[in-house]
Amino acid sequence: MNLTLCGGGSWGTAIARLLSNKGHKVNFYIRNEEVIEDIKINKENSKYLPGAKFEKEINLTNNLESVLDGIDAFIIGVPTSSTREILNKIKDKISKDTIIVNLSKGIEVESLDRISEISKEILKDNPFVALSGPSHAEEVGKDIPTTLVASSENLEVAQLIQKEFSTPIFRIYTNPDLVGVEMGGALKNIIALAAGMNDGLGYGDNTKAALMTRGIYEMSKLGISLGANPHTFNGLSGIGDLIVTCTSMHSRNRRAGILIGEGKSMDEACKEVGQVVEGVKTVKSAYKLSQVKGIEMPITKALYRVLYEGYDPNKAVYELMTRKNKDEIEQIFFE
Repeated sequence: MNLTLCGGGSWGTAIARLLSNKGHKVNFYIRNEEVIEDIKINKENSKYLPGAKFEKEINLTNNLESVLDGIDAFIIGVPTSSTREILNKIKDKISKDTIIVNLSKGIEVESLDRISEISKEILKDNPFVALSGPSHAEEVGKDIPTTLVASSENLEVAQLIQKEFSTPIFRIYTNPDLVGVEMGGALKNIIALAAGMNDGLGYGDNTKAALMTRGIYEMSKLGISLGANPHTFNGLSGIGDLIVTCTSMHSRNRRAGILIGEGKSMDEACKEVGQVVEGVKTVKSAYKLSQVKGIEMPITKALYRVLYEGYDPNKAVYELMTRKNKDEIEQIFFE
């Protein structure tokens, strides 16, 4: 395939490398000229994904318009907050048959839209695929076996991406539940922040297990209210991604949470992590969305208060633990 990938961070680099090494023609758009020169000289992105060598030629450019003509797919590897800007830049410059493949995981704060909704608004005729699941760039860059899920309203398009992106170390499943796949990928970052704070505050495995279990429940509740299939949250883009993000030090969200739990501010933590921490903005958008939909999300609400209202994390934990007694599973799941 003739592919253009936008975004020179760690995940974008890992996917560009994987697709290039597989033999696809990859046009890799990166704004930072220093990163481009680094890859040209050293065959790796030393800043964001050191050690992951490009084995085949790849077309590197900082001119986006020059790599849009005749492409089969446009792959978005930028933070959620930059997606609308990028899609507006390529509007009217790509064929309506070009597949939009999204790698990022988030909900736009201003509109509360998922990435597929932004894409449909700007590029209404282009098929869209979300690629999600437990996948640290650092491990994909080392060719460590990884599984993901490709989701689209068009099953044939999802299956095409499944076929063309799969390798012996990169296995892709399909799932028609686009709402559930996108929401799982976005919301698990919130719980990873909480899991990190758990570690930074000095709590233990019991607490983290509770956060993860009740977290997947919160994720499912909001997803169901938007029309998602609850079973999706038991899959790769739900509990799979939640496990890897809450337990690994590769996770930017967990690392940021640890720093906040240790007493650093949100801005200080994000600066120390050094790359975009999607969960920070997703906390705000998910909290706003839960209010709009009338869904109770106590962990998300507690994180919102800690991050955006300066609330004490220990008090937030106490209040979560002393909430009114209730059944574990609400009626919404049985309906």
